[in-house]
Amino acid sequence: MEQAGLDVVFATVDNRSLDGFARRQLPTYNLGSTSAAVSAEQLSGNIYTVLSAAKECGASLIFIDSPTAALAEDEYFLRHARKRGLRVFAPAAEGTQLMGWVELLPAADGLAVPTAAPWESAAPAAADDDEGPTHWRRCHACKLFFDKEEIISEGFTCPACGTLQRIRSDERLALTVDAGSFEEWNAQMADSNPLDFPGYPEKIADQREKSGLEEAVRTGRATIAGLPVAIGVMESGFFMGSMGHVVGEKVAALIDRAIEERLPVVVFCASGGARMQEGLTSLMQMAKVSCAVERLGRAALPFITVLTDPTTGGVTASFAMQGDIILAEPGALIGFAGQRVIRDTIKQELPEGFQTAEFALEHGLIDAIVERSQLRSVLAQILALHAPSDPSRIVTYHSVMDALEVGAGAYGTVSVAPEARIVGERIRAEEAAAGFLRKVPVVGSLIGRGAGESTAEEADRRELDRYARREARRANVSADAAAGSAWESVQIARNVHRPTAKRYIDGIVEGFIELHGDRAFADDGAIMAGIGWIAGHPVTVIAQEKGATLADRVARNFGCPQPEGYRKSLRLMAQAQKFGRPILCLVDTQGAFCGTEAEERGQGNAIADNLVFMAGLRVPVVSVLLGEGGSGGALALAVSNRVAMQEHAVYSVLSPEGFASILWKDGKRAPEAAEVMKMNARAVFEGGIVDAVISEGEGPAHENPDEAVAAVRDYVREAYEELADLTPDELIAQRQGRFARF
Repeated sequence: MEQAGLDVVFATVDNRSLDGFARRQLPTYNLGSTSAAVSAEQLSGNIYTVLSAAKECGASLIFIDSPTAALAEDEYFLRHARKRGLRVFAPAAEGTQLMGWVELLPAADGLAVPTAAPWESAAPAAADDDEGPTHWRRCHACKLFFDKEEIISEGFTCPACGTLQRIRSDERLALTVDAGSFEEWNAQMADSNPLDFPGYPEKIADQREKSGLEEAVRTGRATIAGLPVAIGVMESGFFMGSMGHVVGEKVAALIDRAIEERLPVVVFCASGGARMQEGLTSLMQMAKVSCAVERLGRAALPFITVLTDPTTGGVTASFAMQGDIILAEPGALIGFAGQRVIRDTIKQELPEGFQTAEFALEHGLIDAIVERSQLRSVLAQILALHAPSDPSRIVTYHSVMDALEVGAGAYGTVSVAPEARIVGERIRAEEAAAGFLRKVPVVGSLIGRGAGESTAEEADRRELDRYARREARRANVSADAAAGSAWESVQIARNVHRPTAKRYIDGIVEGFIELHGDRAFADDGAIMAGIGWIAGHPVTVIAQEKGATLADRVARNFGCPQPEGYRKSLRLMAQAQKFGRPILCLVDTQGAFCGTEAEERGQGNAIADNLVFMAGLRVPVVSVLLGEGGSGGALALAVSNRVAMQEHAVYSVLSPEGFASILWKDGKRAPEAAEVMKMNARAVFEGGIVDAVISEGEGPAHENPDEAVAAVRDYVREAYEELADLTPDELIAQRQGRFARF
C-alpha cells in the first residue's frame, strides 16, 4: 500500500500497537477502550466506530484484514460506507500475502467484485438520497452506537452485547397497541418549579429540544387486540424518566379518567426516581399516584404495570409495585436505592444479578418476566381475562388469540407464540369431537407417552424410578398392599409417574398465565398459580405442584409449600375476589414444609391466614385432590364450596408413617395406620369429607393421564355450573355450613 503511494493509518484498540509494524512507526488511530461490556472484537467490528475513525482520518478506502471479519459480511456497514463515499476491500482469500483484494459492495449493488488495483482513483459513490438520514442509537450498556434500523432488526437488542434497548414511547406504542388506536391525553401540562431551582426551566426546555419529548411520561387511550385500555408510557430519554409534578399529575389524571370510562390501566415504568430539582413536591407525587391507584382498586378495575429498564427510586416505591399484576422485561434494572448508594452505605460488594428483573422474580416481587416480543400477546390475554361482561361481545381465549394476529403497528405483526395456542386448540378440538373422555395425545406430556418417548424422557423416568426405590428403602416400610386397601391408595397416590398439577392445568385451563411471588420474600415453586379460562370463563388457578422430573421436584421442594407459597395463594385469592373470578385449587402435597426456616417465616400463620380468608371468599371455590392431601398443608387450599378427590388420591390428618410413629412408636405399621385413618377416597367420601370421587379411567392416572385429566375437567365445569347462580352471601353460607357439619 505504501508502494502505491497511499497514506496508511492502522486502527487499533486501547492504543495496542500492531507488532508487525511497530518498528516502522506507522500512524495508528485508537478506536476506544474495551470494558467488561464490550470486547476488542466488538469495538473493532462496530460500524459507527469504524466509520467515525475513517472520517477523522480523512480516509477514502477501508481495508479489512480478513474476508470473514464481521464487517466484511455486515450489510449495514457496506451500505453506510457507500453512502459516505468510502470503498471497502477484503483479502481475496484467507492466509495469503494480502496482495489480491476484493471490493465489497452492498447487496443492492450486486456481489463483491475483484479489483486488480483497488487504490486507483474512483469517483466516490453518492449517498442514496431515498434512504434518508441515518439515525444512530447508543446502547446504554456497552456505549457503542448502532443504526436504529439494525437495532430494530435485532428485536431492539444491542448487536454487540445483546442488551435489550430502552425505547421511546412512540416505539413502545407501535409494538404494543393496535395500529392507529392511540389517542393521547394531557399532552401538555403547565411546568412546575416549586423550589425556584436555578436553571431548571432552561434544563426542561433543553431536554425537550434534544429529545423531542414533552415530558417523562405519555398517556392516553388505545386498544390492544381490540380491547380498550388506558395506557401510560414513561420516557427514560427525558430526564431519565424522573418523576416530578407533571409526571405525577399525568399518571394520576390517567387513572382518574380510566375510572370515569371504566377502563383497565397499563403503565410501562421507566424511571431514575424522584426529580430532585422539585424537592418535596416530587416526593408528594408518590402519594398522589398511590391515592389514584387506591381509587382504581375500589372501582374494581385492573392495574397492570410493566417494569422496564430502569425502574428505580420513588416510582419503584409507589405505583410501579402497586399493580394487580406486575410484569417486567428481561434484564431490567429494578430497585429502590441505587447500587452506588447501597455500596457506600453498607460497604459491601453486591451479588451478581442484584436488582435485575430476574432477581425480583426470584424474590417474589413481581409476577412474571415477559420477552418484549410477547408483551402484546400477554397484555391482550390479561385484558381479556378482566374484560367486563358484555352480551354484545363475549371475550374468550380464542377471540383474543385471533385478534392478536392483526398487525401491531409500525414494527409489524406481533405473532402469537405457537406454544400459546397448544392448550386452547387441543381443548377446542376435544369439544368439537363431543367427547371429553376421548384419549387425545398431549403435546409435550411426559406421562403415558409409551413407545414414542424420547431418550431424555426415558432418562427422566428412570431417574424418578431410582429415586422412588431409594426412598422406599430409606423408609423401611413394605410397599406390598392388598388390592383395594388404603395402603394401595397411598402407594398409587405417591407414584412418581402420576400426573402432577401442571399436567391438569395444561389439559383444563386455556391461555394459562402463571403469576409468581408473594410480593414480600420469594417465589415458592411448590405453588403454581395464575389465571386463564375454563369453558370460556376467566378463573384463578392455585395448585400444589410436585414436578415431573427429579430436578424439577427438587426445585419445587417436592410439592411441600413454604410460607411464601401460601402467601402467594392468598394474594391470588384476594385478586380473584376483587375481579369476581372463580377459583380452582388443585391439591397434591405430603404436607406443608416443616423446617426451621419455614417456622421462622411463619408457616402456621400463613396456613391460618389462608383458612380464614377462604372461609369468607365471595366467589365460587372448587378444590380437587389429585394425589396426596397431607394435613393442614392440603386443607389450606381446600376450604371450598366443592371438594372432590380422584379415586386413587388420599386425604389424611398426617402421613401414615407419622401416625404410626406417634401413636404406636413404630413407623413400620404405616400400612395399618392407613387403614385406621380410612385414607382411601371411597371411605373419605362416605365420611362426608368430600363431595365426589372422580374416576381416573380404566386404571390409575399414571397409566391413562388423558382420561384422568378429562374427568377432572368435567367435574370442575359441572361444579361451577352448580355454583353459578349463588350470590356471594350464599356462597359463603354454603361453604361455612359445609365445614360446620364436622
